[in-house]
Amino acid sequence: MITALACAGTLAACGGASGVAEPPHSLAPGGSATQPAKDSPRGEHLVLRMRKTGGIAGLGGPGALPGFSLYSTGRALVASQAKVTEYRLTPAARDRLLAEARAAGLGRSHTVPAGHVADAMVLEFTLDGAHSEIAEPGVRPDPATAFQARLDPARWPKADVASGPRPYEPSAVAVLASQGAVADGPVRSWPLAPLGKGTPVGAAVCTVAASGKVPSTTPNTAWRSGGKTYTVRLRPLLPDEH
Repeated sequence: MITALACAGTLAACGGASGVAEPPHSLAPGGSATQPAKDSPRGEHLVLRMRKTGGIAGLGGPGALPGFSLYSTGRALVASQAKVTEYRLTPAARDRLLAEARAAGLGRSHTVPAGHVADAMVLEFTLDGAHSEIAEPGVRPDPATAFQARLDPARWPKADVASGPRPYEPSAVAVLASQGAVADGPVRSWPLAPLGKGTPVGAAVCTVAASGKVPSTTPNTAWRSGGKTYTVRLRPLLPDEH
């Protein structure tokens, strides 16, 4: 991955995805298909994804990580805020989970609206090229609501897990920069490509950098780049994202 490369598309982290034909749920509207990340095993592709959006807290905003991603190799990535944990499912467990997802109706695109509930949570699934949006509570029950419990690693039999849990180590991260000074120490000089030269993502601008090149930062660290002052949020790129 080229250090500080300006994002060419806008997927769930200012890039594109391969494998499942996932619609553009992204840091910014739009999206494009790309090849898997360089650190992915040959032929690995996304087969199942779930994310939660909406609710009182406004989940799923720009830069949000999907809660669960399963790949053809059995790699399962479970995200909580900015932390991603990696598991490896056995082939049999992977196939069983996908079969249960199809049995829950997720192999066909469908929507269950929230009706009059303004702050309902929405479960978004992608599987077999299908995209489904299930509101909680929705206007009618849907098997996908119960299926989401199967994506909780705490519920997986030990025999289903070939390895893990361990921290996911991305080869690249999305750098989400927002303008504004912060009164917490001196302003530091950003060492990579200009923060303002990336892809607009909500109120931020997104560039991509190799993980080992990104300097240590916090939400209260002020950075100077291109004559402007920014705060920076880092978001790991998943294997199917550029």
